[in-house]
Amino acid sequence: MTTELKKTLRDSAAMRWTALLLLALAMFCAYIFMDILSPIKDLMQETRGWDSTAFGTMQGSETFLNVFVFFLIFAGIILDKMGVRFTAVLSGIVMLVGALIKWYAVEEAFTSSSIATWFDNNLNYIPGFDELGISPFYRGMPASAKLAAVGFMIFGCGAEMAGITVSRGIVKWFKGREMALAMGSEMALARLGVATCMIFSPMFAKLGGSIDVSRSVAFGVVLLMIALIMFIVYFFMDKKLDAQTGEAEEKDDPFKVSDIGAILRSSGFWIVALLCVLYYSAIFPFQKYAVNMLQCNLTFTELPKDSFWATNTVTIVQYVIMLVVAVAAFMSNFSKSKGMKYTMLAIAIIALVAFCYMGYMRQSAETIFAVFPLLAVGITPILGSYVDHKGKAASMLVLGSLLLIFCHLTFAFILPMFKGSQVGGVIIAYVTILVLGSSFSLVPASLWPSVPKLVDAKIIGSAYALIFWIQNIGLWLFPLLIGKILDKTNPGVEDPTQLDYTAPLLMLAFLGVAALLLGFVLKRIDRKKGYGLEEPNIKD
Repeated sequence: MTTELKKTLRDSAAMRWTALLLLALAMFCAYIFMDILSPIKDLMQETRGWDSTAFGTMQGSETFLNVFVFFLIFAGIILDKMGVRFTAVLSGIVMLVGALIKWYAVEEAFTSSSIATWFDNNLNYIPGFDELGISPFYRGMPASAKLAAVGFMIFGCGAEMAGITVSRGIVKWFKGREMALAMGSEMALARLGVATCMIFSPMFAKLGGSIDVSRSVAFGVVLLMIALIMFIVYFFMDKKLDAQTGEAEEKDDPFKVSDIGAILRSSGFWIVALLCVLYYSAIFPFQKYAVNMLQCNLTFTELPKDSFWATNTVTIVQYVIMLVVAVAAFMSNFSKSKGMKYTMLAIAIIALVAFCYMGYMRQSAETIFAVFPLLAVGITPILGSYVDHKGKAASMLVLGSLLLIFCHLTFAFILPMFKGSQVGGVIIAYVTILVLGSSFSLVPASLWPSVPKLVDAKIIGSAYALIFWIQNIGLWLFPLLIGKILDKTNPGVEDPTQLDYTAPLLMLAFLGVAALLLGFVLKRIDRKKGYGLEEPNIKD
């Protein structure tokens, strides 16, 4: 006797990709807020007195609670016990609360408040943490930076919880299907948040001819409200899927703390986790300083206030062109007709050239770095589809490491040679930024889909949480190190656009070298233990 298989939301491609779109849009908003102050580092020093150490300490605080209070481990347990939809909504709420605190910290009203006085007089010494050199505060740190760090810590808890939840959600909806393509597409869309942040954060800060950095943060807060709405809509989709399939993540085969041991005993898991921390530490902390690095290594001409290129209209037009690049490049991957595919590619290339030209004409570092995720949007789905059908995930990680090394060494030694050449320097910067963005796309397309091959399905949430926790150690440490190294290697330099970035960039290049070596180790372990990392996700 046979029974007819019941169709579920998961069996509908439209519903699967709608669920993915909701998760990706939420992460798009989160990515914007992560770097909302990155393109205005110079303004933070001018208006709030944040030097590189204060800026780096605040930026590194995002992951402090995740690392040192083990919040990410608890987040993984919550995810495994309570399920994707509950954890998604919870992460959205936590992100929003942290963002509101950070917004108040950079508000002008905060500087003259009694709360600011309290922060000036307190949190200058944290027993235990100061002795270990890991305190998120220090004596002399501006009060606004301290409170912003508190808010960013809370936001970071929600953001990393959202990250593991989205990864688990994609596994739930796409396992056995186009999972690497889905993960790559989600990250491609989410990383458009980087470009959005670079374009709009300075615009809001300088709106109306007056500088107010809190407007940029308020922009991010509004987007996190939208992210919460996306998670709520996903909640109901996921609930309907469970009703159709009879699944109940939080009740069937419940998580046990002892299951973590099974994860930690996997040598493949450890290599993947270390690769993650090296990859992300070489890129995410760099993003927070990239605009300032370009300001220091490129020559810009100040535009007249009545210039067309200095208007907010140009900002909107450039963003629309960016969306054309992203949509055309992304859609070219799904065009069945060769004619349509090449037409989409041609549109993407022409729009990309126009985008770069406008970035150059605007004479601003933030609009140049905004190109960072655009090549990744086009090639990430290609890479994801390749891993789904052909495999070679570990080999792609080796290639990504080589590109990381090349880009950071180019920023360190080649770009400064073109400081006096406006056109030459900008071309070198654009090419290197595009290549760095494409190397980053190798991680979601090849590494994240490999995790289900290393651990049992029941504890995927905890496995992702452990990887994110290890990764967060680097995301806490390296923004702090970059800030400290900048202050140490640039004594007496008060102009934030005249810093020497050679030492921090060499440190980031070294991370790429370490990732390259681990990539070869991973390939060897995979051959020995047969994890199938080089095999396709979709079996014929």
